[in-house]
Amino acid sequence: MSDKFRLEKDSMGEMKVPGDALWGASTQRAVENFPISGYRFPRRFIQALGVIKKAAALANVELALLNKTHSEAIAQAAAEVLEGRWDDHFVVDIFQTGSGTSTNMNANEVIANRANQILGGNIGEMKPVHPNDHVNIGQSSNDVIPTAIHVAVWEAIKTDLLPALLKLEKTLAEKATAFDKILKIGRTHLQDATPIRLGQEFSGYACMVEHGIRRLERCEESISELALGGTAVGTGINTKADFAPKAIEHINALTGLSFKEAGNHFEAQGSKDALVEVSGALKTLAASLTKIANDVRWLGSGPRCGIGEIKLPAVQPGSSIMPGKVNPVMAEALLQVCAQVIGNDAAVTWGGAAGNFELNVMMPVMAHNLLESITLLSNAVTAFSDRCVAGIEADEERSAEMIEKSLAMCTSLSPIIGYLAAADIAKEAYKTGRTVREVAREKGVMSDEELKRALDPWSMTEPDK
Repeated sequence: MSDKFRLEKDSMGEMKVPGDALWGASTQRAVENFPISGYRFPRRFIQALGVIKKAAALANVELALLNKTHSEAIAQAAAEVLEGRWDDHFVVDIFQTGSGTSTNMNANEVIANRANQILGGNIGEMKPVHPNDHVNIGQSSNDVIPTAIHVAVWEAIKTDLLPALLKLEKTLAEKATAFDKILKIGRTHLQDATPIRLGQEFSGYACMVEHGIRRLERCEESISELALGGTAVGTGINTKADFAPKAIEHINALTGLSFKEAGNHFEAQGSKDALVEVSGALKTLAASLTKIANDVRWLGSGPRCGIGEIKLPAVQPGSSIMPGKVNPVMAEALLQVCAQVIGNDAAVTWGGAAGNFELNVMMPVMAHNLLESITLLSNAVTAFSDRCVAGIEADEERSAEMIEKSLAMCTSLSPIIGYLAAADIAKEAYKTGRTVREVAREKGVMSDEELKRALDPWSMTEPDK
């Protein structure tokens, strides 16, 4: 930005604004009022604002509220915002007025100044296009900001997160098929349990991701409702009844998605339940991914002194002091992302609960946390899928060895010789360091052929026929 300043006036008086800034006095006041975090709204959110402002300009010319010249200039400027050309001019901190008014005005001023440049005017003069009187016609921060959050969140989920999850689900399902013939020991309470097939284990992981996808998809019904048209308190004051339907039609054309006007504008602006719902689905997904990532790193622990039933791809050296050490870094990265997402959900949940009367005043922080969660999950899931899951190999020999050593093998003897007799065999096997098979054969509880059938690990992975 230039070291030179220009002097602007707004309803509160004069303000010095950087000379080449596309924002104006209202935005500059917010910059000076909120030097809090350095966090800014992300690209997805600014893109959504560009979509909304362009849609509004197109709707308002159709309603004869803007002339064609102004509408075209505003639409062009808004399209440039949508494309990311002016991201550096969105300068207001996330921690600001709870309605996001400062950021709505930031958008209005950037688009108005850019429209005036397009029309041959100068920035800072607010003519012929005015940020409030032209760019913001039929709108309020109180319906624009929640609309922008819904648009940004659903676009991010549809475009980034769902494709990443579908890829992970497919990769896990492929591993489930590839590993279906590999027998291993099951574990409950971190203790040996009855045998399971490695493919069955991985099919559970694939299904967890599938359920996560379905949960997110079910959020569409509520997140697709837009607050636009409610203006200040949900009553639609200072807007035309046809504005929201026309603007949303343009929003859909610009995004390729299917948004609709909120069925009740008082709910849409007074509550943020749809955002809490989405955050809940993200939190549940994070819990699922935590379980999967933890299982993967435990199953791959070792390589000699751990479980070691699977081999994880080596992607980087694991230690600055221990040569040859390789760590499950992709799983660890995903675990950290999941921790952040679960923490973000707490902020979003509290933000949704903390609204008062006709307006929620926690919207910027809710938007920040939701969009961060979606971005982190999208990137981490893709990296985990590509750099970890896709390269997992099974150690069939190690898995077979651990099955034979397991005391839980005596479970299949229980229906034949009784629970107490089977327990005695398990205890003696543990005490002597022998296998269940060896102790049972020594005790002569059944013939060798019967014992072979009873201790067949494959039959233990399916219900009795």
